[in-house]
Amino acid sequence: MKIIWSPLAIDRVSEIAEYIAQDKPSAAKKWIEALFSKVGQLQSAPEMGRAVPEIRSGQFRELICGNYRIIYRVEKKQVSILTIRHGRQILPMDEIKA
Repeated sequence: MKIIWSPLAIDRVSEIAEYIAQDKPSAAKKWIEALFSKVGQLQSAPEMGRAVPEIRSGQFRELICGNYRIIYRVEKKQVSILTIRHGRQILPMDEIKA
């Protein structure tokens, strides 16, 4: 299964890592490594995450990595990473549109 990152998801990873690095650069590096490791597991188990509660569609799923939600869509031959959000933030629906 192929994993595709949206430009928005890449931007979110960068923003979050920069924020974490303000206090502790090593923690930001560790968070990025954990995030990519978690996403890498989707290659063999794309439906391992739970359905996104706000959407109620099995096509949209999420993994939890620390305090953050990795929102993704399962398609026939790929997994699309749509966005990364803090667990306490509201998920804007425009971030999950195709």
